Amino acid sequence: MEFQRLNPLTQNVASTARAMSVVEAISVAERAEAASAVWAATGPNVRRACLMKAAAALEARAEDFVRAMMDEIGATEGWARFNLMLAASMVREAASITTQIAGEVIPSDKPGCLAMALREPVGVILGIAPWNAPIILGVRAIAVPLACGNAVILKASETCPRTHELIVEAFGEAGFPEGVVNVVTNAPKDAGEIVGALIDHPAVRRINFTGSTAVGRIIARKAAEQLKPCLLELGGKAPLLVLEDADLDEAVKAAAFGAFMNQGQICMSTERIIVVDAIADAFVERFGAKAKSLAVGDPREGKTPLGAVVDQRTVRHVNELIADARAKGGSIVAGGEAETVLMPASVVDHVDKSMKIYSDESFGPIVAIIRARDEAHAVALANDSAYGLSASVFTRDIARGLRIARQIRSGICHVNGPTVHDEAQMPFGGVGASGYGRFGGKAGIDQFTELRWITIETQSGQFPI
Repeated sequence: MEFQRLNPLTQNVASTARAMSVVEAISVAERAEAASAVWAATGPNVRRACLMKAAAALEARAEDFVRAMMDEIGATEGWARFNLMLAASMVREAASITTQIAGEVIPSDKPGCLAMALREPVGVILGIAPWNAPIILGVRAIAVPLACGNAVILKASETCPRTHELIVEAFGEAGFPEGVVNVVTNAPKDAGEIVGALIDHPAVRRINFTGSTAVGRIIARKAAEQLKPCLLELGGKAPLLVLEDADLDEAVKAAAFGAFMNQGQICMSTERIIVVDAIADAFVERFGAKAKSLAVGDPREGKTPLGAVVDQRTVRHVNELIADARAKGGSIVAGGEAETVLMPASVVDHVDKSMKIYSDESFGPIVAIIRARDEAHAVALANDSAYGLSASVFTRDIARGLRIARQIRSGICHVNGPTVHDEAQMPFGGVGASGYGRFGGKAGIDQFTELRWITIETQSGQFPI
């Protein structure tokens, strides 16, 4: 059986993939389990060599990745190539940590007892990746787990199955033992059943999921039934604070990039610009002009900074946010409702708590401007959200910026930088409704290994009985 993914712009067939059944998905898990012991016993430099080859194999498929992302999700060529660049960096970063998976000797109170804390591979890791940054997030789901000696299953997104299959094909050329790197593709209607069966299967020991908060809650509950740890990187409602002493030109550039890169379809996207009253009018004038300058067009032609959103559901959702805000007193500074997936960059000013856009994640090319009385009010507004992934604050006073950054409840905060910022070696993740656990660099070692206490007795024991 197969299923088709349609191009969101043309509605032509973008890709065709295998619609696996539960039985087939379970067979993948069993194959991964059979291969896991061999890979766990493989030395760190062999793992490193395989990962380095995988990075090169990914880069060799650049044109295929660009074509797949354009066809499946309406991405621009620039977004596809950025995805590939960062994904290859993530694989090389994972390669660099294979010799850093270290333990320690811990002093014991027991005479002659050598006590050690050792990190060992978990077994089989299920990685579930979304469509919006498909190469980055598909690679992130498997690279560090592989570096730590685990076998992996990449559960491909139904929205971009070809893009995710290309990742596994690249890894397949890199010399990993048979069954160590696996992919599961399924028709959209079967997603819940397939994922549930994989989480329940004894071979799968841990799950990492990137996607919506609603689905993340379902996965967390399902994993909890099996007492299996999860790493969840979920939704966001990232605030960007602009204080009265900010460099407005820099703030405008960063806010536009954060709000509209990839049509606002990034978990870190700037969803709320919180501006203090003293400079609000000046900021809005400049930012509105910037948003209006961002043209949108067919990503296949490569002539505009904005491409298509992923589907009509996104169009309807963003339109509803605009209509609701307008009805409740919001001012549309740029953009507005759209009829097609080629949506304009939209800016809504004078947003307040009565409006859906104040708290609902948009995941589209729209941003809310919320006016704050002063610094304290700006921080309170930033923290008035269930989410807590990324944040940003603009001020010329660096000490002030650091102090405010530490008051904002988020896993990530940037001073004088955009909310959209990712690097392979950084601990990436959120708090609250944005999930828990951390991807990236050494932080990933904690997520994808078991910490074990092992002792060796070096002299005769003395026992009370």
